[in-house]
Amino acid sequence: MKRTGLVLFLGMIFLSQAVTGKEYKLISPDRQMIMMVSVNDQLTFVITRNGKPVISSGAFSMTVDGVKVPVAKPRIRKVIHSQADEMLHPVVPVKNRAIRNHYNEMVMKFGGGYDLIFRMYNDGAAYRFVMHQPGTVTVNNEVDHFVFPEGTRSFFPREESFFSHNERSYIHLDIKDIQPGDLASLPALFEIPDGPDVLLTESDLNDYPGMWITGTGKNEIAATFPKYPAKTVQIKDRNVKPVERENYLAKVLGERAFPWRVMIIAPQAKDLLDNEMVFKLAAPLKIKDPSWIKPGLVAWDWWNALNVYGVDFKSGINTDTYKYYIDFASEHGIPYIIMDEGWYKLGNLLDVNPDIDMKALLRYGKEKNVGIILWVVWKTLDDQMEQALDQFEKWGIKGIKVDFMQRDDQWMVDFYRRVAREAAKRHLLVDFHGAYKPCGLRREYPNVISREGVKGLEWNKWSKEITPAHNVTIPFIRMTAGPMDYTPGAMVNAHEKNFLVSFERPMSMTTRVQQLAMYVVYESPLQMLADNPSNYLHNPECLDLISHMPVTWDETHGLAGEPGKFVVIARRKNDTWYIGAMNGPEARSVEVGLSFLPKGEYEAVIFKDGMNADRYAQDYKKTKEIVNSDHKLIIKMAVGGGWVGILKKK
Repeated sequence: MKRTGLVLFLGMIFLSQAVTGKEYKLISPDRQMIMMVSVNDQLTFVITRNGKPVISSGAFSMTVDGVKVPVAKPRIRKVIHSQADEMLHPVVPVKNRAIRNHYNEMVMKFGGGYDLIFRMYNDGAAYRFVMHQPGTVTVNNEVDHFVFPEGTRSFFPREESFFSHNERSYIHLDIKDIQPGDLASLPALFEIPDGPDVLLTESDLNDYPGMWITGTGKNEIAATFPKYPAKTVQIKDRNVKPVERENYLAKVLGERAFPWRVMIIAPQAKDLLDNEMVFKLAAPLKIKDPSWIKPGLVAWDWWNALNVYGVDFKSGINTDTYKYYIDFASEHGIPYIIMDEGWYKLGNLLDVNPDIDMKALLRYGKEKNVGIILWVVWKTLDDQMEQALDQFEKWGIKGIKVDFMQRDDQWMVDFYRRVAREAAKRHLLVDFHGAYKPCGLRREYPNVISREGVKGLEWNKWSKEITPAHNVTIPFIRMTAGPMDYTPGAMVNAHEKNFLVSFERPMSMTTRVQQLAMYVVYESPLQMLADNPSNYLHNPECLDLISHMPVTWDETHGLAGEPGKFVVIARRKNDTWYIGAMNGPEARSVEVGLSFLPKGEYEAVIFKDGMNADRYAQDYKKTKEIVNSDHKLIIKMAVGGGWVGILKKK
């Protein structure tokens, strides 16, 4: 790692004396963005890009043990500037195998035992509080305000309460129309008139509640946080809802850093598609030897209600059906199957459904080189943590899908870390569902392979809310925070006018090719095949494409797109390039260049919407053509359509 330390002090180092009423400058490495931090009666900052205001803060502070910091007219002991330029190599490379971590940093040390750290990247900015107090302290409150230029619009994931799966639609509205009572989870996107987009989120969330936002009725967003639960009520086996809360956010060690408040700044919306700031700001790897962590595709049972057909056994939650899933996975090189709800008696992870011979299935899976991942309710797992995980390890289970947490108060944030740590000890992957946004835990514990926290394909089973516009909004917002387990792969496809809600025989409100394109566009190192094996076997050309699709990538380029309209992304795995395009509610033709390709000719195998995909959503066409880095692709897509290209060098 190349890192320079104390390269510059802004002003002098003060020990017994201190200063107030100053401005401190922090510049991005490419010098296009400047953060000016003002220390007057309060602490505030302004960020500009090429001289134009992008985002600023109101006074921000924390209240710790009843004392607000920074105090009124804060006094600075010293200011330290440093810079870093290093390469990070993720254990599980979601976007890129190598990530450049290049930033300038400013540490402001205040009297009273606390610091503020500011960082400027070429693609955004972040700040965090650091405390230096003895023993344990109580964080009573945190105040953060984010102010945007006049005319800013937001993609706002409105929530009803802090008790939420964080599976939201994004409401596109003027920031002034977001009122004080309007609550939203993160990440949230803000479009500045004639300026860049700003994605607001956080990273390195640890032993502290997650940040949410509310409106103010002005060009300003305020942070808010779920306070520590004082009393909870459990409903059945899974919903544990806080009904009373303490008057504080968290009790923590007094010597610690708090989460990064992250402002990703994207000159064009497509720049959000390959942004890695959340990962870069996260804490480093905690697992000594992560070589056992194996990403892969997964055959999933729950979305398709185990509706296999053309077989000589009764389908359902039973040994024969799961053997069929294992056979399907094995034949097509799919490394995992998931056994979802129904494999155990709810409330006891050690009480296996009598219709399932778990040991026989595990033996069968081992013979077929297919691993089994088990769905669990979080509360039952918490009640039986050591005993259940030990049993899973003994069985040879490959991972767990932990569901229904629906909170990110301090207690629940700690639960995620505890699961990650205990699962890692037993070489278990973790996929969190009913989950809050990714905040960098996957860098510390890369066995946390994916998570939900997104309104995904499952919603087609009971609603009409998974629209083409929604599908091409989430890559620019939710996916920028980290992997998202949307669970793609529907083989029954329809347009809105003939879409039917069906819990046990679901379909998608997209063309067939948009579902295929999701395997390129959507990032999840544990990527699901949501439909049933029988449907895939009746669509062998599509199955062949999906089953050979990578789930991790060596290189990613956002090529084009706008939230709610369309998205085009290119990814490389080894020497092969994959291009995925997805379209929103209006038919369109998009031209994209291939200048990212190394020199030479490539054979492109292309799946595109068929001539009649606007009438019959399952219509598609497979073609081939020769392309090179000078080539311009013309991508035509129907409403809710898609396009996939696989480019191999000749």
